[in-house]
Amino acid sequence: MTEQNPLSRQQLVAGAADMIRRRGLNATSIREVAKHAQTPLGSTYHYFPGGKQQLATEAVRFAGDAVARMLDKELRAGPVEGLRAFLALWREIITSTDFQAGCPVLAVSIEEHAADERPAVLAAAAEVFNGWEAQLADSMRQHGADPQAAGQLATLVVAAAEGAVAMCRAQRSTRPLDQVSAQLEELTRTTVCN
Repeated sequence: MTEQNPLSRQQLVAGAADMIRRRGLNATSIREVAKHAQTPLGSTYHYFPGGKQQLATEAVRFAGDAVARMLDKELRAGPVEGLRAFLALWREIITSTDFQAGCPVLAVSIEEHAADERPAVLAAAAEVFNGWEAQLADSMRQHGADPQAAGQLATLVVAAAEGAVAMCRAQRSTRPLDQVSAQLEELTRTTVCN
């Protein structure tokens, strides 16, 4: 009987998140994830009997949780500081990968899925986006923002960041993210100060 190796499982999930953020879901195969994560192919099927969809769903949650933990920590200093950290994270990702990687949550959200199904990976992506929005909005509310304005601005932050990252990758420039960052910071300051 083989022992469960949580490290191998975690490597597969992290490797899948990395490949999805670089290539998208449809261009990521189980075999390539195992190779990328430097784990045996058999481990993939052992840990993820639901196949690629199960692995991708866990990869999206893994990526979402990593950002949520960072937000939780940075938002303690306030919504502007949390916003800066959120946008700095995306800037670091695109620049450190030479504009080759973006967000795995966005990647699975824009891929084509069968019309008659809503795969678990898409539901996981929706949960992640909702979670980030809730964290940002809660921080703004705690710092005096109108509840409705906080919710709307949080949606704008997540949507603008995701769109700016896509534009940066296409243009091979941080200009879109830098411009979005400046505007979002000003909006956040205005929202929490009023």
